[in-house]
Amino acid sequence: MKIVLALTVVLSAGVPMAGAALAQSHQQPYAGQEKLPIKALSEAERADLLAGRGMGLAKAAEMNGYPGPMHVLEHAGALKLTDAQRQAVDAARVRMAAAAQALGREIMAAEAALDAAFAAKRIDAAMLKAQTDAIAALMGRLRAVHLAAHLETAPLLTPAQRAQYAALRGYGGQAEPDAHHPRKH
Repeated sequence: MKIVLALTVVLSAGVPMAGAALAQSHQQPYAGQEKLPIKALSEAERADLLAGRGMGLAKAAEMNGYPGPMHVLEHAGALKLTDAQRQAVDAARVRMAAAAQALGREIMAAEAALDAAFAAKRIDAAMLKAQTDAIAALMGRLRAVHLAAHLETAPLLTPAQRAQYAALRGYGGQAEPDAHHPRKH
């Protein structure tokens, strides 16, 4: 809206360069990011990696009826978790966080090495492939850690608690995971 208003004002003033200025603003999506310590990671992404946060990596589980330990604990009261459930879910969360934080540090180090290679102008195709393959493998392991925590958490809850969790998280019409379907046993 602001861009349209500014463009209208500039055009009505008869300034012919308005289109060029508007185009230039769209051509600089990374302006200011050259000062980041790791160019490929925003401050928020670095913080998420160091804290072991999920960053949407476990959506395949979350959106298909496998609750995550962090969110289960956030809703512990509404879910009426027993002490045993709370302890088991928290143990899954602690394991997940420790593994995710360790991998987050590894990912940041690998991204910093890639960034440094580009900055030093000492990267070639072979190094690029090796470094990006390593980063992809670390990201895959991080995703598996988060997905595994969801897989571990789901059977700790009753079907009613899983349904309540889905409702609390705003997910409508979720089916129970097959592993918990009574006819599958």
